[in-house]
Amino acid sequence: ASVAPVGIKPSHTKADPTAPGREADSWEIIEGLKIGQSNVQRPDKHEGFMLKKRKWPLKGWHKRFFVLDNGMLKYSKSPIDIQRGKLHGSIDVGLSVMSVKKRARRIDLDTEEHIYHLKVKSQEIFDAWVSKLRHHRLYRQNEIVRSPRDATIRMFPPPPPAPAPAAAESPNLPWQPVAPSSSSSSSLPASYSNGQSKVAAWLQESEEMDKCAEELARCQSSLMELSKLLQSLEILQRTQSAPNFTDMQVPLSSAIPPVRLHSSNPNLCAELVDFQVPPARHADYVEGAGDYIKLQEDFCTIAQKVHCLLRSAFNTVGIEKEKIKQILSDQEQSSQAAQINTLRKSLSQALSQNAELRTRLSRIHSESVLSEQVVSVNIISTPDEMGIPLTQQASNESRLSMSESVSEFFDAQEVLLSASSSENEASDDESYVSDVSDNISEDNASVTDNVSRQMANGDFVASAFRNGRRICLPAPSPDTSNINLWNILRNNIGKDLSKVSMPVELNEPLNTLQHMCEELEYSELLDKAAETEDPFERMVIVAAFAISGYSSTYYRAGSKPFNPLLGESYECIREDKGFCFFSEQVSHHPPISACHCESKNFTFWQDVRWKNKFWGKSMEILPIGTVNVMLPRFGDHYEWNKVTTCVHNILSGRRWIEHYGEITIRNTKSSACLCKLTFVKGNYWSSNVNEVQGFVMDQEGKVVHRLFGKWHEGLYCGVPPSAKCVWRPGSMPTDYELYYGFTRFAIELNELCPELKDALPPTDARFRPDQRHLEEGNLEMASSEKQRIEDLQRVRRKWNEDNNIRPQPRFFRKVVDANQRERWVSNNTYWDLRKNPGFINMEYTLALW
Repeated sequence: ASVAPVGIKPSHTKADPTAPGREADSWEIIEGLKIGQSNVQRPDKHEGFMLKKRKWPLKGWHKRFFVLDNGMLKYSKSPIDIQRGKLHGSIDVGLSVMSVKKRARRIDLDTEEHIYHLKVKSQEIFDAWVSKLRHHRLYRQNEIVRSPRDATIRMFPPPPPAPAPAAAESPNLPWQPVAPSSSSSSSLPASYSNGQSKVAAWLQESEEMDKCAEELARCQSSLMELSKLLQSLEILQRTQSAPNFTDMQVPLSSAIPPVRLHSSNPNLCAELVDFQVPPARHADYVEGAGDYIKLQEDFCTIAQKVHCLLRSAFNTVGIEKEKIKQILSDQEQSSQAAQINTLRKSLSQALSQNAELRTRLSRIHSESVLSEQVVSVNIISTPDEMGIPLTQQASNESRLSMSESVSEFFDAQEVLLSASSSENEASDDESYVSDVSDNISEDNASVTDNVSRQMANGDFVASAFRNGRRICLPAPSPDTSNINLWNILRNNIGKDLSKVSMPVELNEPLNTLQHMCEELEYSELLDKAAETEDPFERMVIVAAFAISGYSSTYYRAGSKPFNPLLGESYECIREDKGFCFFSEQVSHHPPISACHCESKNFTFWQDVRWKNKFWGKSMEILPIGTVNVMLPRFGDHYEWNKVTTCVHNILSGRRWIEHYGEITIRNTKSSACLCKLTFVKGNYWSSNVNEVQGFVMDQEGKVVHRLFGKWHEGLYCGVPPSAKCVWRPGSMPTDYELYYGFTRFAIELNELCPELKDALPPTDARFRPDQRHLEEGNLEMASSEKQRIEDLQRVRRKWNEDNNIRPQPRFFRKVVDANQRERWVSNNTYWDLRKNPGFINMEYTLALW
């Protein structure tokens, strides 16, 4: 085998059978069905062993037995398991993006839900598999085009059978009432009160509820039909054929509307705007377009039917609701009359006692010798004295229960929190405390984030708080529907996307350095851990903090952060949270970001190298590095790794983000306990999507605490139903979906206040013009500035290479740890330089923008 010359980077291209040697080192996209290509012969069944990469944590390869039949690739551990029907997975090759790498004998299949990485040891077997997969893929796509109504999407579970339209024939429906019968009425207990008997009789005799159940049953049947039509529409849209780019380049006739294709045909253009369909193939195209229009009409008709049924059922439920309210009202009237008489007597007694007290007080006042003095006493009851449950305090927006912990955090002796706070701040704290079982969570509530806003003028004892942080971005996120991502990404399958320039509309107005600070949104967890004596409970809280860093990504699948420039920095001082943070881009290729954060309760630092890879329909983000947290009070030093992130449906459909892999949290200063967390890999439709499972065990391997939850909803410790809530994310701001899905904390990260301009170094990300223009909604300026800044960075890099200059980070230094791994740590100069002489008084030879 020949070796590629040094310095030549392989590029990703479409399949080109005329140059197999030249493309041996590159990823090659397998072509799909072309216009006019029909009557594909049924391929022979093919089977054999291949190596499949583990789904998570994406380390190592497993030997699996694969069977390829009619375009479906099934696999299991052995041929015996296949015969027994014990499958590990099934892949629809026709609806997948397929790419191969000849020299490495790699085959990748991206199904949107999962990315399958396959490898073959023998070149002969590899060629056979590629040939068979090509044939089966074309056959499967041809079958879908020929019979879109009968085609089945195997990648989703089949829908359950539709119920019968009649209510009496569908006894398993949850809304189905008991059929009226004499036996059922006679079975009611004699001890029922008069009102309860009326309600029971109404439930048995109401014809309206029977009618409602029938309508809901028919509605469910129609919904199943809608689901099938929707699948057929998607299949027809995915497999609508288009010619190869090299076939023809003449304008499209105005009589034929453009059709957007699915990414499973990656060599085909996204819209039919660059060619004229030949007359011989025009009939097939029109037939496919007619099927699509007919399916759309059927879909609309059934949707209108469902709407009518639901509206009728809603009206019926409303009428019956009023009936049962009247029954219950009649039942309560008799008992209420007696209660009213009792209350009247009690009130009369209280009024007479009050009159007597008034008389006594008047006499005492007239005889008092202290009449000239004025005594003012303020009494504020504590929550314990008032006897109000914690949940009731939270629901009433009371912050009195938090005053003690807040005053301790800021070393203030007299901090009185207002009993009524703004609407936004109230929702923040309500999201943390939901029920009485949240014993641990109540101490972790993000109170300190809201303190300065809850006070009327932010007047704390230390007077160190900056008020008025913004609650909304200047402009909403731009529309990206007109961006053809396939044209941008088609030549970069399997490559690191950090080297690929993207349109500025795909970015969000934050960069990776600010994302690292966003992981500290719930730093109160570390403050709580610093106060927890038990090492196992301390580990549980640290685990909750490790998970909390992923919660802000749930609504952020639609955009990506800016890539920092070499030497770019970011600073964040949060007096309300009690920490000071700074970060810097210490390497450009490979991209490495480092950060350091200090608080009186903890020290946090990490350096992460990000690898982004596009696989045809999904993008994987592989972080390489270690997160460190030190708790000085106990001498603890915790470290853990990060999990893999995957953004699905990059090219079509609803994008969604997933984290999967394993996190191991160790205390390097003590072997008393260890924590393992598993981010479960699921799919968009499964119940375990975003699920996290874990445990804390002692040095003998005995499990002390069990953890479970979802990284976007919360973490619990224990066994249901008695588990305790350790952490929950705060509520999202108003209209968050219009503003990049940012949390309140993220909205504040790029804010540039006048008092900060002279204190920050000129390399701070807040000064980056393209990012600032995007935040303000000026896309034209953002795009031009982004191009200018990237060009400047290329010029600087070339100049450094030509002059043999290796740029050095300003605030971090490279070290080698005990495991001989390179790490970036703070050189402890940032805050000293900020104070004296001040960044504004320093000369900067590096102009990033």
